[in-house]
Amino acid sequence: MMVATAVILSMFAALALLMPDAAADTAETDTADSVSISWILVSSALVFIMVPGIALFYGGMLRKQSMSSMISQTLIAIGVMTITWVAVGYSLAFSGDGTLIGSLNNVFFEGVTESSTSGISDLEFAFFQMMFAMVTAAIVLGACAERIRYTAMVWFLAIWSVLVYASMAHWVWGGGLFDQYLTVLDFAGGTVVHICAGVIGLALVAFAGSRTNRIRESRAHNIPFAFIGCMFLWFGWFGFNGGSGLAADGTAVHAAVVSQLSAACAMMAWAAVQYLRVGRVGVLGMIAGGIAGLVAITPGAAYVGIWESMLIGTAGGVICYFAVTLVRGKTRIDDALDVFAVHGVGGIWGAIATGIFADPELSGGIAGLIYGGTSLIVGQIIAVGITIAFCFTVSYAIIWLLSKFMRVRVTEEEEMVGQDLIEHGEISYST
Repeated sequence: MMVATAVILSMFAALALLMPDAAADTAETDTADSVSISWILVSSALVFIMVPGIALFYGGMLRKQSMSSMISQTLIAIGVMTITWVAVGYSLAFSGDGTLIGSLNNVFFEGVTESSTSGISDLEFAFFQMMFAMVTAAIVLGACAERIRYTAMVWFLAIWSVLVYASMAHWVWGGGLFDQYLTVLDFAGGTVVHICAGVIGLALVAFAGSRTNRIRESRAHNIPFAFIGCMFLWFGWFGFNGGSGLAADGTAVHAAVVSQLSAACAMMAWAAVQYLRVGRVGVLGMIAGGIAGLVAITPGAAYVGIWESMLIGTAGGVICYFAVTLVRGKTRIDDALDVFAVHGVGGIWGAIATGIFADPELSGGIAGLIYGGTSLIVGQIIAVGITIAFCFTVSYAIIWLLSKFMRVRVTEEEEMVGQDLIEHGEISYST
């Protein structure tokens, strides 16, 4: 707990150091928005801290024999996504005007400069977006935990980052498919990050199959770790959503406020439903509810009002609760940490909810269904369908192809011992 407190205090210290001196504001106005530059640097750090948050969140909910493995896999997500993003991912996502993919104009950040006449620079934007790529990759890991070999996951993420993630980012934010042919609003990554990650996790689970019943039915080994990880995620989400407008302005404030409201309402809704159905409220359920609310508000954080965000969060908590119980109880899908049920289903609801509740005064004149618009809700539904089909099909194809060159699945004996010892030779606890 002391470590978490120290990290959070360090983040606030960084914010204080990065905020410009008031006397310098006037001198900077002719060249760049120094306040926005500072805010997006801080937002980048906030998004980055979500990755170790995922390691603690996921690791705490697994067996103790999988803690080191989960930490190692999130570290690999950082390494692989950083390198592929700089080498080719950013260029394919944000350069060129192709429908399906961008160009190679900015490989290895060629032409991506740190100078700007107004707002933030291209380099800072590329850096901020790099963090989103890392988080998306890390989210995927929870679905197929305890059964995909480490080396196979490294190769999968490297290929997936180029073929799937860069394409999705281009379609939504880079002027590609969705921008060219649909009316779509995705402020901070409902499709690109959450639906994408949830569906990819489902594809990996479909290929790898279930864990043994004994492991599948095991309990979380460290609830405090899961709680701390959730708080890292919640904390980082203020940069995830608040920074996605790329400026320190009213939109950033609005996105942060509605994110908090949606998360709180979803957490309370999840707790209420759990209490009504099973007669008790669990910590893991409450933190899952909070994450569900954050996921649900992500695509519309800048576009919906206060009461709408509370409704989106409340409905998101209920919908994701029943999605978890359905996947666990009615199917044979072994989504170890409910990635599809929370991120996938929560992202789907959030995208559709944006189509329903988008306020034209907040969304640049694009009206949601309750304000009389129909093009947005249609575009959102089509975008969700395309995202699901594309992400599942290509991701399944990648892992299937890799299985022809390497062993992807750990054996039942390796699964029982745990990947901590089998693949890393490191156990997280001495006793």
